Amino acid sequence: MNTQVPLRRRGYRHSRLLAFYDGLILLIVSLVMLFLYPSSVTGLGLLQIAVNTVLALVCIIGMRFLLRIYVFVWRYSRTSLYIRLLLADFWGGLVWLVINKLAPNTGLSSIHLLSIVALNALLSTGARLLYQYLYDYNTKESPIANLLRSVLHVLTGIKIEPAAPEHAVVSSRRINIAVVGAGRVGVMLAEELMKNPSAAYEPRCFIDIDSEKIGRNINGIPVLAEAEATQEVLATFPIQEIVFALPDMDAERKRQLYEQYKETGCKIKVYDYANPQKISSGKRRLREFNIEELLFRQQKDFIDPATRSYYTGKTILISGGGGSIGSELCRQIAQMKPRRLIILDVYENGAYDIQQELKIIYGKQLDLVVEIVSICDREQLEAVFERNRPQVVLHAAAHKHVPLMERNCVEAVKNNVFGTLNIVETAEKYGVEKFTMISTDKAVNPTNVMGATKRMCEMIVQSRKGTRTNFSATRFGNVLGSNGSVIPLFRRQIANGGPITLTDMRIIRYFMTIPEASQLVLTSGAMAKNGELYVLDMGKPVKILELAENMIRLSGLEPYKDISIIETGLRPGEKLYEELLIKTEELDKTDNSMIFIERDEPLTGDIIQQKLEVLRQAVATGDDDAVRAALHQVVPTFRTPEEVNAQANRADEMKMVKDAAAVG
Repeated sequence: MNTQVPLRRRGYRHSRLLAFYDGLILLIVSLVMLFLYPSSVTGLGLLQIAVNTVLALVCIIGMRFLLRIYVFVWRYSRTSLYIRLLLADFWGGLVWLVINKLAPNTGLSSIHLLSIVALNALLSTGARLLYQYLYDYNTKESPIANLLRSVLHVLTGIKIEPAAPEHAVVSSRRINIAVVGAGRVGVMLAEELMKNPSAAYEPRCFIDIDSEKIGRNINGIPVLAEAEATQEVLATFPIQEIVFALPDMDAERKRQLYEQYKETGCKIKVYDYANPQKISSGKRRLREFNIEELLFRQQKDFIDPATRSYYTGKTILISGGGGSIGSELCRQIAQMKPRRLIILDVYENGAYDIQQELKIIYGKQLDLVVEIVSICDREQLEAVFERNRPQVVLHAAAHKHVPLMERNCVEAVKNNVFGTLNIVETAEKYGVEKFTMISTDKAVNPTNVMGATKRMCEMIVQSRKGTRTNFSATRFGNVLGSNGSVIPLFRRQIANGGPITLTDMRIIRYFMTIPEASQLVLTSGAMAKNGELYVLDMGKPVKILELAENMIRLSGLEPYKDISIIETGLRPGEKLYEELLIKTEELDKTDNSMIFIERDEPLTGDIIQQKLEVLRQAVATGDDDAVRAALHQVVPTFRTPEEVNAQANRADEMKMVKDAAAVG
C-alpha cells in the first residue's frame, strides 16, 4: 500500500505537468495572435487581450480536463486519442465563441478566435507526436534527436535513453519478411517490428490486392501487387520469409496463397491476431503454419445453444475418455456445465492427464470422476453405472490401430465388439437416456479387422432401436494429431532428419480436426432420435504424399533434397483410399449441414445374436485366422484390401484427388 501512493502521485504529477505545458503553449499562441498580430478590423486593448487569453485558457484547457485528456499516457497514444484531443479543442473553441458573441466588448473576431484554436491544436498535437516519436524510435542516434531528448528532459524530467546497441538486433542479422496483407493487421505487425529494436524480423514489403495501395508506400515500406510477388522480385529485397497477416482469410484463399508462395522458396508463416477489433484482448504471435492450416480446413464452432443446453446439468460418462477423441469430448463437455463428468478408461496415464488438465481449469466447479475400468469387464462396468447413474454415454473406447489389430484379431473382437456389447447392455440396464457410439470411415466396406469390428459395433447399436435408451452411432474419418496418426509421425521423422516413410505414394485420406469431430459427435448425439447412423462431412480427401511434401517445406527444408520420402509398401489391411462418407444420394440431411444420416436398415436383435454367437465361437478358439474368417461371415461388406486396391484407379475418391491436382 505504501509504494502505491508515490507511484500514483507521480502519475498525477505527469498529468499536471502536461496540462501546464498545454496551458503555456496556449498562452504563447494567444499573446502572439492577440498582441503581436492584432485584428485588422479592430485593435485590442490590454484588458481585451487579458480577458480573451483567460477565456481561451478556461474554455480549451477546461474542456480537455472535462474530456479526460490528461489521464492518458501519450507515449502509447493512437489515432483515436488524437481525435479526442481535437474534439476537446473544438468544443472548447465553440464555448469560447459563444461567450465571445454574448459578452460585450471582447473585441475579437470569429476568424481571429478560430485561428488561435487551430494553431494551438496544431502545436499541442505536434508536441505529443514528437514525444511519441522519441520513444518509438529510440534507437535513432543523431545530434538533433539527442538535442530533443535533452530539451524534453529539462522541461519535463522525463529521460528517454536510446536503446543500448547490445539490446538491438543488428539490421544485417534480421530476417527479411514480406507481409501479405497491407490492411490494419499487416500494418500493425510492420509497425511493431520497426519500433522494436530487439525484433528478429525486418518488414521489407507488403503484398496486397488493393489497387489504391499498390505502388505506394506505407511507413516507408513498398506495397507490391500479388501478381508482382514472384521469386525474382522478392529476391531483390531480399525476402527470406512470407508472413500471412490476413485474419479473415478463408481456407480456400489460404490454400491458393500457400500454393502460390511456396514456389518462391521462402518459408511461410502466419501472424495471429485473434480479434483485430478488440486490441486489448487480441492474441498476437508470429508462428508456423499449424496442422489444420496445412490441410486448409475452415475451422468452425459447431456447438449451438440447443446442443449445449442438452448436455448442461446431466451426468455424462465418456468411455475411452483418456484417448485423443475421448479427452477432447471431456474438454467440450466440461464447458457445458454438466452435473457430473465421468472419465472411464483402462489406460490410467491418459485418464490422469485429462483429469489434471480439467482440474486446473475448473477446480471444484466441475464434479469430475475417473474410473479405471476395461469395457470388457462387465462386472466392474456395472459397478461404475450403479455408482454414478449416467444419463448420457459417449462410447469412444476401442482398439483402433489397423496393423496391430490385423495381428491381434482375437483381442480386436473381444474389446471392440464384445466390449461395446457390454457397455450397450449396461446402459440399457441402468436406464441411460442417450448412448452415442463413435465409429470410423474404415467401417465403410472394411478391408481390415479394425474396420470390420467397428461395422459390427454399428450394427449392434442400430439393432437397439426401440428400447428405452436412445442409441446412435457417428462415423467420421481420420482426426489430425491423434495418437498414432500420420502427422505426428511425419513431424518426428522430419525432426530426426528423415526420411519420411509412406506406405504408398498414391494413398489418400480424409481428415478432420479433433475439436471439429468432437463437437459434431456431441451435436449428432443431442439430435439423435433412436437408431440413427450419423455420417460427418469430412470435406475433400488429401493425398498423403502432398501432405508430407508440404510439412517438409513448412519446416524450412526442401523435399527430396534435405528430407527424402520413401515408399515402404502397404501394411496388412491397408487400402489406398477411404471411401467417401458423404454420398448425398444415399444419405438423409439433418439441420446441420455437416451431419447426414445413413439410410441403413437396422438388423433385428435375433440376427445380431446369431452373428455374435459366430464371433464368440471363433474367439473361443484363440485363433486369429478363425476370427478373421468369422468377421468376413458376419460383416458381408468386409473385403480384402487386395481386392479393393486393385480397383482403386476407378474409385471416385481417387479421381477426385486427381481432378483437384489437375485444377491446381
